[in-house]
This record gives sequence, structure tokens and C-alpha cells, in this order.
Amino acid sequence: MAQKRLDWALLRSFLAVIEEGSLSAAARVLELTQPTIGRQLDALEAALRVTLFTRSPKGLSPTEAALDLVPHAKAMAATAAALERAASGEAEDERGTVRLTASEVIGAEVLPAMIAAFRNLHPAIAIELVLSNVNDDLLRREADIAVRMVRPAQQQLVARKIGEVPALLYAHRSYVKRRGLPKTLNELGAHDIIGYDAQTTVLNTLRALGVNATREMFAVRTDSDLAQLALLRAGAGIGGMQMQLAARERHLVPVLHGAIKLPLEMWLVMHEDLRTSRRVRLLFDFLALGLSDYVKGRRPKGRRGESA
Repeated sequence: MAQKRLDWALLRSFLAVIEEGSLSAAARVLELTQPTIGRQLDALEAALRVTLFTRSPKGLSPTEAALDLVPHAKAMAATAAALERAASGEAEDERGTVRLTASEVIGAEVLPAMIAAFRNLHPAIAIELVLSNVNDDLLRREADIAVRMVRPAQQQLVARKIGEVPALLYAHRSYVKRRGLPKTLNELGAHDIIGYDAQTTVLNTLRALGVNATREMFAVRTDSDLAQLALLRAGAGIGGMQMQLAARERHLVPVLHGAIKLPLEMWLVMHEDLRTSRRVRLLFDFLALGLSDYVKGRRPKGRRGESA
């Protein structure tokens, strides 16, 4: 007997409950009623012949079976979203939707001016901007274009190296006035340093540079890059910032630039299947020019993209 195919609507409701944490919240996101979401979960459990949630006075808790299902449901959701974007405009049209992903810092500090300029040139192209320090899977079409700070490994991607963006240490003038500046790496440990809570990548890099770096050396800890920038601008301590961004901040003072430098490569990436999509290619080429200006320390220009 042929296996019964799962209804995507059931999986969509399941994923919404997982992500939102309750039937009522999932119903609001999907613009459905709570009883409808409940019936769809029951139907999915019946189709799969497993229990996906345990019910208690505190709400719903996903079972192991549900957690095993999540990555597959997310992959289907990404595919469905990609289909919707593809259907939003013909390949040769200057209209439709393009999904763009970038790190928190690039997405919030660098891309907005470029997106505004691009939209002035192409008002019929809608842009979905996703800020995440986790690299979305372009092969699964979780995004159409990505700005990445590491070299992509997949062969099926079109990748253009934009350049290098060094991250250096800075302090606000108000902090320098209170505490002064360290003159050596050894003196750095006596200062208030803004750093990470759980993330260890930066610690490993600092150790490679000869700094005896531990989590406890950070006086203020957060894994949000945007929060770190805000703390740095507020004078809460010494923190890292991309050199090109810091050049725009007249109240920041360089700290130990001869001793600590974290080089970051910038890459612009898209799936090779999207090269024939005019709207995707227009944004890709436009960003390539704007990000190149950024890497070189120039203000982005509102100019039309050029094909590679």
C-alpha cells in the first residue's frame, strides 16, 4: 500500500508551535484559530503514529520524536518560502522578492544604507533581511543571497570575495578619561573588557595571539554583537569593532592596534541556480559594489549594480 503523504499545513502548524511555544501563539502567527492548530497537531500525530507533545498545566513540551522532526520541518519551510519568492516575479523581471542574510553587525550597521539606495532604483523588488550569525544554508534556499565573514565551502554556490575587514580594539573617550589606556597586552587584563558570554571563538583567537584569555576577563558579557557595539559606544569598556565602522565613530580611540588584529574575510554568496534571476542578480551586483566601497573605507554610493 502506498505511503500516505503528509500535508504541509500540518507540518507548518507543528513548526509554529515549536517556535512560538504554545497553541495560542502559533495561532496568532499563522492567523488561524487555536482549535484549528490543535486539530492539525492531532492529525499529524495520527499520521505519524507518534506523540509529538506532552500536555501539562504549564503548556506543551515537545517529545524526542518532535525534536527529531524539527530540522526536516524547517527544511520544508525553507523550500516553501523559496517557492513563494520564486513565484513572486519572473526570472527576467525587475520585481519580486529577494531574501538576504548577513551577520548582526553587517545587517544592522552596513547594509541598511545600501538597501535603501537599491530600493530607490528598484522599488518593485522587495527585500527580506535576516540578521543571524549562523550561516543560513543557501543550498536549501533558506536565503537567496548571503554576506558571510568566512569563505563558503559548497561548490554549488557563486561566491565573490569582497575583501578583508579587520576587527580591532577600541574604547570610547569617556572610558579613556576614566581609566586610561593599556600600553601592553599584560595591562589589558586590568581594564574593563566587553566580550562574549558563551561564545568561545574570540577567546581561541586571542589565545593564539598570546593573550591569556578566559571568559572571566570580560567585565561585561553578551553574545550579541549589536549589544557589544552599543556597550562600546556607551563607554562601558574596551571592545572590538570592525575598523571600517570605527572610522565613522569620532569618539572612539584605538587600543593596542599594533598587538591585536582579528582579520575577517567578507564574501558575497548566492546559489548558482539564481544567476538567471534578474532581481537576485541586480541585488547581488549592487551589494558587491557597495560592500567593496565599505571594505575600502568609502561611503556606499547609490549606483546601479554591474554584472560580473
